[in-house]
Amino acid sequence: MRVTVVGTGYVGLVSGSCLAELGHSVTCVDVDAGKIERLKLGIIPIYEPGLEELVKRNVAHGRLRFTTSYEAAIPGSEVISIAVGTPSAEDGSVDMRYVISAAEAIGKYLTGYAVIATKSTVPVGTSELIEQTVRAGTSQEFDVVSNPETLREGRAVYDFLHPSRVIIGSSSLRASDVMVHLFAYLDCPKVVTDPRSAELTKYAANAFLATKISFINEIAALSELVGADVDAVAKGIGLDPRIGKDFLRAGLGWGGSCFPKDVRALAKLGESVSEPLPIVNAAIRTNAMTRMRVVDRLERALGPLMGKTVAVLGIAFKDNTDDTRESAAVDILKELHRRGAVVRAYDPVAHVASADMGFDFVQLPDPFSAAQDAHAVVIATEWDEFRTLDLPRLKSVMAGTLLFDARNLLTPEHATAVGFTYLRVGRKT
Repeated sequence: MRVTVVGTGYVGLVSGSCLAELGHSVTCVDVDAGKIERLKLGIIPIYEPGLEELVKRNVAHGRLRFTTSYEAAIPGSEVISIAVGTPSAEDGSVDMRYVISAAEAIGKYLTGYAVIATKSTVPVGTSELIEQTVRAGTSQEFDVVSNPETLREGRAVYDFLHPSRVIIGSSSLRASDVMVHLFAYLDCPKVVTDPRSAELTKYAANAFLATKISFINEIAALSELVGADVDAVAKGIGLDPRIGKDFLRAGLGWGGSCFPKDVRALAKLGESVSEPLPIVNAAIRTNAMTRMRVVDRLERALGPLMGKTVAVLGIAFKDNTDDTRESAAVDILKELHRRGAVVRAYDPVAHVASADMGFDFVQLPDPFSAAQDAHAVVIATEWDEFRTLDLPRLKSVMAGTLLFDARNLLTPEHATAVGFTYLRVGRKT
């Protein structure tokens, strides 16, 4: 099939590359001329395992192309997938300007029947909005469907090619058949429902998972006070098939490009229809408290942080990505600085500029340089390399002995044997 993907961010670039891998002829269009030129040269703008090889292979085989021209990308397409950004507005609602702009361009250049599939996470009712916007610019026949993405950053290529399900929200049998054919080679259920249910499904899924993470972090805080081990608690409840083990890892909470904005958007949707959604809002509050709880606990162990040097290992919001959007690690760095600490950081992939942090921010090339003369080290991202840190070497370069494993990656017995004062989430010191 001939497919156009609008947007070359995480969702758009992964989706376009994977659809090409499935054998479709894919054109990715983006208004960012610099990004498109770099993609044509094989330079991938994001870190995502397996993506670079996928892009290069499908470009070489002629199945994947990049352009800034809607006029070149839209005509003749059977499926047009909208995968542009939907960031949070100041009030927590969804900023829809990029979706509307894409719909206007599609309407301008549509030359025949196509299915317009919304991949971006969008508010309930967006399919109707897109239909109205496209209809204003064309007399051509088309259908709009909701096709929310189900990708995890750091594992997005695998998730696209091995999905648990494909959601298709459509009021047209013709459009549903086209979308089922598009994903025919993916061995998973294709759930066909109405557009509004599909749109709400994505928000509900992310809010449920975020709530599950917030819940286990509340249990972690309780475990520290009563002498329990949250890892043992999580294992015990996770083996209950009614609960499941996923998203029960205590730590620093949820961040990134999806959960925060999607949960806020769902809360805003509830507010707009006078349904307050207390569980969703409690998950948001708990997530914010979880990050500050780490800094509070560090301060109780070190004393006043003014003038103390703290090294933070990890800047990305999770492993296997360079995404620092709404990262707990970044929030912790900012709070440590606000309380007067001297902060340094290391991350194997992610980078943050001083301008984004709001202060002169020092990022070092390895964990040991970051920890040089530090009074404490905080592990803030679950990179695999931190699981196998050379702890004797780490301790030898530090001025203090406090190691706060905020992702519970290390073995307490090993850390204490080396001589660290070892703190972890959800377990009494």
